[in-house]
Amino acid sequence: MVETRVARYTDIVPAKKTVIGSNVVNAQNEDLGKIEDIVLDAGAGRIAYAVLSFGTFLGMGGKFFAIPWNAFHFNLKENRAVLNVDKKLLENAPGFDKENWPNFADSTWGNSIYKHYGYKPYWEDLRGDRG
Repeated sequence: MVETRVARYTDIVPAKKTVIGSNVVNAQNEDLGKIEDIVLDAGAGRIAYAVLSFGTFLGMGGKFFAIPWNAFHFNLKENRAVLNVDKKLLENAPGFDKENWPNFADSTWGNSIYKHYGYKPYWEDLRGDRG
């Protein structure tokens, strides 16, 4: 007899209302910026990156950073994202400006981003499935 599994959906939220625009802090509760956008890998059916703005003032200046999605934890009660990185790591991260976004499909670029934050790229796990 096949046992039926029941999916548990908790923390399902609309991206535009809950995620995009969220304030981001680290474990030390230091302000790291806000989530400006999310980048989807439509072929894999998952979120690849959150785009974080850091160092902006009234929407001017500053840099954008692509952060691996799995580096975030969301505190929905406080409507903020927690990124467990030291502020110095973010300050030294490869970033881009608002008008010149990188090619997110470039796996060499993506590998360097995931490595910078200490994560294994999710597409390495998908290679065996794509045959």
